[in-house]
Amino acid sequence: MNTPLHTETLSREAILTHIDVLADILENCVNGGASVSFMSPFTREKARAFWTGIAQSVGRNERTVLACIDKHDGIIGTVQLVTDQPENQPHRADVAKLLVHEKARRKGAALTLMASLETHARACGITVLVLDTATGSGAETFYQRAGWQKVGEIPRYALMPDGAMTATSVFYKFL
Repeated sequence: MNTPLHTETLSREAILTHIDVLADILENCVNGGASVSFMSPFTREKARAFWTGIAQSVGRNERTVLACIDKHDGIIGTVQLVTDQPENQPHRADVAKLLVHEKARRKGAALTLMASLETHARACGITVLVLDTATGSGAETFYQRAGWQKVGEIPRYALMPDGAMTATSVFYKFL
């Protein structure tokens, strides 16, 4: 039986309070091969610096960070809604850094996070969400199953953490 999960919005202060747990999740994902903007070897210091910057962005109201909480394991995953967009796009937001620690995968955390993100986005008046992910990844399959529409692929878009070149798949979802 799956452990009940819930989500919480993390304030700037909450991110800084939980920075070690958040850094562990990011470090686990990057070192596990996730294409989320970082290269291997990935260190705790880089992860902490990343989350410190994200906390500052949350403090400036540029994004929202949602955390998935397991009642036994605490924070097991996060996702970000980036609402800092050009003035002609107040109805749109980017989805960034859907991260779930490997110990918590296949328990519904990613789906729980995305459902909460969509609910939060609707409450903010957002009607279009956009994201990209490595082509051929498990994340690409997840987004397709979750009802996202694939626009296309951009070849040679980024490097995987191990240095291999990858394409990215671009998705959108109307709310």
